[in-house]
Amino acid sequence: MSAADERLRRWRLVLGGGPADGTGCGLEGADAQMDAALAAVYDQGGGEGGSDRRQGGLGASAPRVARWLGDIRTYFPSTVVQVMQQDAIEKLNLTRLLLEPEMLEAVEPDVHLVGTLIALNKVMPDQARESARALVRRVVEELERRLAQRTRTAVSGALDRSARTHRPRRASDIDWDRTIRVNLKNYLPDRNTVVPSRLVGFARRQRSVQREVVLCIDQSGSMAASVVYSSVFGAVLASMRSLRTSLVVFDTAVVDLTDRLRDPVEVLFGTQLGGGTDINRAIAYCQGLVTRPADSIFILISDLYEGGVRQEMLRRVAAMTQAGVQVIVLLALSDEGAPFYDHENAAALAALGVPAFACTPDAFPDLMAAAIERRDVSRWAERHLST
Repeated sequence: MSAADERLRRWRLVLGGGPADGTGCGLEGADAQMDAALAAVYDQGGGEGGSDRRQGGLGASAPRVARWLGDIRTYFPSTVVQVMQQDAIEKLNLTRLLLEPEMLEAVEPDVHLVGTLIALNKVMPDQARESARALVRRVVEELERRLAQRTRTAVSGALDRSARTHRPRRASDIDWDRTIRVNLKNYLPDRNTVVPSRLVGFARRQRSVQREVVLCIDQSGSMAASVVYSSVFGAVLASMRSLRTSLVVFDTAVVDLTDRLRDPVEVLFGTQLGGGTDINRAIAYCQGLVTRPADSIFILISDLYEGGVRQEMLRRVAAMTQAGVQVIVLLALSDEGAPFYDHENAAALAALGVPAFACTPDAFPDLMAAAIERRDVSRWAERHLST
């Protein structure tokens, strides 16, 4: 096929066919199947006086949808499949069909689909719920493979670095970078060396709890991806003996899921996406979980659209910071771009010295490390995050 023919073929697939597309290009075989799969979601439909393009749609038939899911997995890469699935759910109202087991066995699992399934959890028939649970576990296990080891490495290293000693027991315990910096006044120009009169080292690993971490997660529908990632990170942090991790989810009610942290799938099926938002009530509950304020990190994951008492919410955050708790607000914990959030509340929190920003899952381990080492998290975010 010539380059010109290939361009026409691609334009034909983009434009969807019919005399109005101007390509005059026909499709056969796999190209025709790809075109039909795209048309099912993206064609606008015809009618008198309008476009004569085919009318798309998958109807209300689960078998037909399952075949369509099989087609798109055959002809498109998984990243494109995930986008098409999400578009089909939104454009063609396929949510109801996700309650059927054969559908769940055919879809390509991803974080957004998990969010949709969690939102449907309470209305699923038992057989569909088992299929949904299996799909959710596949996504969770993949996320754990991607994120767990890096999180443990970053957090363990930060815990070790945050415990400094001036009497390191072994040479390998010496923090040479900091030792050199604190001894620069002892620099000998003629010998081109620094005489270390004071050593700074890493303390030996402690077995006791060194930090308390409280993850407080907004369950509103827009936070679905954040809930999925937070559940995985919560389970990873809970596996570390040097941390005491609590996980709380909320809408207008507050649910403590700490006892389920060893299984993030159980955490996810303990959530109920959607509903209102009472951040103030959630923070009030979390305040009661903090027993060592100076060694505690409170992470609120929310778009900050408060349905409760705003001024009381801000007073509670101020009280936590004054007590020594390190408070961080994540407007989103997801791979998406800049989130929608309440700018007024974010500005009010910033005035209290509480940073509020979106964070990608890949950056979260380094965020935790910065918080554990008591570094300026706002400055860290400016250097490492684009949002």
